Amino acid sequence: MTAVHTSVLPPYAAHLRVYEPLAAYPEPERARWQAYVAERGPDAASAAEPVAQAALEAQRGALAELLARTPRALPERESERAFVRVVDSVTYVCPWATRLRSWQALDELRDSLPVALLDTVLPTAVREQAQAAQGRWRAAHPDARPWILTSRWEVPVRWFLPFGAEERQYRPADPLGEERTDSTAKPAALFYLTSMAQARRRVARGYRVLREQVKGTPLALGAEEVGRWLEEFHPRSLVELDYGGLVHVLGPERLAADRSAGEVAEGLAALRAGDTQGAARAYEAVVERWREVLALRQAN
Repeated sequence: MTAVHTSVLPPYAAHLRVYEPLAAYPEPERARWQAYVAERGPDAASAAEPVAQAALEAQRGALAELLARTPRALPERESERAFVRVVDSVTYVCPWATRLRSWQALDELRDSLPVALLDTVLPTAVREQAQAAQGRWRAAHPDARPWILTSRWEVPVRWFLPFGAEERQYRPADPLGEERTDSTAKPAALFYLTSMAQARRRVARGYRVLREQVKGTPLALGAEEVGRWLEEFHPRSLVELDYGGLVHVLGPERLAADRSAGEVAEGLAALRAGDTQGAARAYEAVVERWREVLALRQAN
């Protein structure tokens, strides 16, 4: 991967990713990814390694492209890049699908900004062109889905449902990282990685108890949403929650102390046992932690 020398930090965003085994991709897509892996090698060669370095270089590369040309609503063509993991000698691929994700981001932008501000950021004509292109692409790819979900300034509580506390992996930054600008300086990373089977099982169990005890709440609806998304992928895939650029907001002390996935699991266990007060305490602890981070979005 080409290194872009810059001190710019990645966006304050977390990512939920699915890595499908190479064998799950149909031809000729499989052959293309095989060649890609053969040329570049894996971004993480074991389950204990993060893909933080590859993600950082991807963000910096995107920034360099943005500065070099007139901003567009979305890329002209779909990305041919992916994150690659090797676990127990099996190669897993998570395509970036940047164009598809850009369409989704455009939809979110349209829903979150006032019309006057939206017209300033992206003129109406540009948005209409992007929407027309999306319609044509969707007609040709009705089953398309992103391998990566992104959340800015927070990790949604529902994203912790597929993971167990024991799968938490925290890697502090390279002590010399601030003094080095080359691609060998390793950034901090906090991530969870699990099998698709475990992820689906945990989400299904969590959804059952949420549906029984707190039906219709945002967390119950979110659990259903995550479960439906996971069902779209190969059953032998890997699922990863990556704190991404949020590690730079939280800092080393809060990262080391963060046990959000474990707290969510404890809350569900309490709810299942009928301990609504214990469940509320666990849930509020996680929500309050991320509410403090989310508040920084409005900070000057």
